[in-house]
Amino acid sequence: ANGTARSDGHRSEETLVDQGLITSERLAIFTSMQLGIPYVNLRTRSIDPSVVEGLPEATARKYGIMPLEMDGNVLVVAIGDPANIQITEELAALTRKRIEPVISTPEDILETIGVNYRASGEIEKQLSQIPMAGQRAGSAGSAAQRVSADAVAQAPVVRAIDLLIKQAVRDRASDVHMEPDENKLRVRFRIDGILHESMSLPLEVHAPLISRLKIMAGMNIAERRRPQDGQITLKEGDKEIDIRVATSNTIHGEMAVLRILDKTFAFRTLPELGISPSTMETYERMLKTPFGMLVISGPTGSGKTTTLYASVNMIDSVGRNIITIEDPVEYRFSNINQMQVNPAAGVTFAGGLRACMRLDPDVILVGEIRDAETAQIGIQAALTGHLVLSSVHANDAVGTLFRLIDLGAEPFLVASAIIGCAAQRMARRVCPHCARMGEATPEEQLAYEREMGEKRTEFLHGAGCNVCAGTGYLGRIAIFEVFVISEAIRRMILSRASTDDLRNQAMQEGMVNLWHDGMEKVKLGLTTPHEVIRNVYSIG
Repeated sequence: ANGTARSDGHRSEETLVDQGLITSERLAIFTSMQLGIPYVNLRTRSIDPSVVEGLPEATARKYGIMPLEMDGNVLVVAIGDPANIQITEELAALTRKRIEPVISTPEDILETIGVNYRASGEIEKQLSQIPMAGQRAGSAGSAAQRVSADAVAQAPVVRAIDLLIKQAVRDRASDVHMEPDENKLRVRFRIDGILHESMSLPLEVHAPLISRLKIMAGMNIAERRRPQDGQITLKEGDKEIDIRVATSNTIHGEMAVLRILDKTFAFRTLPELGISPSTMETYERMLKTPFGMLVISGPTGSGKTTTLYASVNMIDSVGRNIITIEDPVEYRFSNINQMQVNPAAGVTFAGGLRACMRLDPDVILVGEIRDAETAQIGIQAALTGHLVLSSVHANDAVGTLFRLIDLGAEPFLVASAIIGCAAQRMARRVCPHCARMGEATPEEQLAYEREMGEKRTEFLHGAGCNVCAGTGYLGRIAIFEVFVISEAIRRMILSRASTDDLRNQAMQEGMVNLWHDGMEKVKLGLTTPHEVIRNVYSIG
């Protein structure tokens, strides 16, 4: 009865958390003091991997507990509601151990379960059940390469792919690489822009896994020499996941890359991406221009598409006709007309842009300017009363102008059509859960001092914790450079001024370059000097 009363009291306190009157962490600490049970912060608490392996993930999720350590016959577990005696009794009967509860928040428990229970062991278990023939999946003509439809349709292969995707989503991976090597199948996850070795699988399972992916993505299972691409849509809990799949042949067999599209990124605002208030004001002013061309530059993976989507979401889609031409259409939006590039059907960026001009558009988003024809038609659209947003591969904002001229656009047309350019990079954010001050290397100190004009030896960095998987970083932030085409800049373009002259003029007019914006974010403790140096590199 006493346990029931305590549990009822705990539920009433949870209502306060739901109403935002108290944080779940404060509630856990209060409960800890009330019951005399220790409180643990799972974000920094070390966890014994052997104990995790000894308790199934399904059990941990069912009871809302996280096993921490084993001391003889005593199993220490973190629990959100230690007053619920039924959980500890059932757990003791299941594990045949004496349960010693410690208190943590339900959110931290679920997050720690996700971080510590990795799917690699279960994937290997499933794959071991597949009867294999042949020695090497990468050998031309081997029996394993000519994998049968029966092998692909087996439950272990299906289950293994599902677990792999589930683990990637749980780890916040943007890409999954499946790369056959001489004697193993290497699986790597790209998390916050960096590739991490995730698991190593026997080479014999390579062919069934790739074939299963091809079936899911609607690709030709028999074609192994030519590159292919497809798309998969899956449900993960209450979330729908879109995955782009690309395969290509290597000397050891086909490699596959899965691009996991997180739809929450498509609805992020520019301030959420990391644009500073002063730069935001300049950028917004350009977006309000009724016609002209705004181009975003940066290398692959620098977040250009995400910024273009955030820009389009700021424009009135009810009173204006917005048309996009993309390759591929990664995210779908309401009130916006989206076109898919399809070279096989003769629909290119240039062809789609030409077709757009006859559809009474106000705003046109061209995913990428890749050739002279697209550049010329885009500039013509900007000069004939349309706002055109696009992206191009260039090192910085000023370099964007020269890239367009290099593609064949006349300087006088570039000067007339372009209203502004933006360049961006993505840097990893310092993990807020394990952030602390620490001394930087001499190179990092010098880079900061040169740009900011002040000497500092210590900067905020992540020490590594369970939430960030020991990396010290959690998520990414964009570094921006916005270049407005003023009348003075236009005259300089027409007189074919050099890159340095244009950049110096832009700086005099108030442009904040990538280096400075990056170091401003270092000063605010959002990222580290190392990340700015790594991403905003320059030659010379």
